Amino acid sequence: MEKTYCTAVVLAAGSGKRMGTKVHKQYLLMGGKPVLYYSLNTFQESPLIDEIILVCGSGEEEYCRCEIVEKYGFEKVSAIIPGGAQRYDSVWNGLQKTKDGYVYIHDGARPFVDGEMLARAYRCVSECHACVAGMPSKDTVKIADEDNTVQQTPDRSRVWLVQTPQVFDTDLIRRAYARLMEQDEIAVTDDAMVAEQMLGCRVKLFSGSYENIKITTPEDLAVAEVFLQRKS
Repeated sequence: MEKTYCTAVVLAAGSGKRMGTKVHKQYLLMGGKPVLYYSLNTFQESPLIDEIILVCGSGEEEYCRCEIVEKYGFEKVSAIIPGGAQRYDSVWNGLQKTKDGYVYIHDGARPFVDGEMLARAYRCVSECHACVAGMPSKDTVKIADEDNTVQQTPDRSRVWLVQTPQVFDTDLIRRAYARLMEQDEIAVTDDAMVAEQMLGCRVKLFSGSYENIKITTPEDLAVAEVFLQRKS
């Protein structure tokens, strides 16, 4: 069977306020390289990925071009474009540059995506058209009300912690986002939620990794350094 064209939209437009640094989290050094380097390198080296769209902070396009893409030879990056005020704005901007096929939407602050994960995603999207990386929760989860009083305790065996990449038929997620952008009030936290709410789409979960963490706080960066040392 002929391989379907795959584009990675890598999001690197976050401000990283919770990191408490002047440098945005995706540009912080980890093992001597920017956090963003690691996910881009995985997509660059994967035979499944044909093209990368890098979405960065507004005004950071030249920095990303010189200090990330050209410096590390990421030849699959075909466009570097500015993101928007919210994550969904950045995704929408990135989707405008995609070709038909499959699209991997990935947070640039998740450096430990790997080739096996991309392959699992490809197999899953080929069957289901919409899928997201995640892992079963190790902890019991409580649903609380506005006063932080427990309202519900879901069955832990059915609770997953969702990650990226989130992978879709490109036309499907473009249509879902087009509808989303027409809404007066937008309250979504990931791409799967857009597909679910805008198109009533069923989204399949596939295994990511417990190491596929998103670097958001200084503690995350310290944990990521340990993961990186173990891998090397």
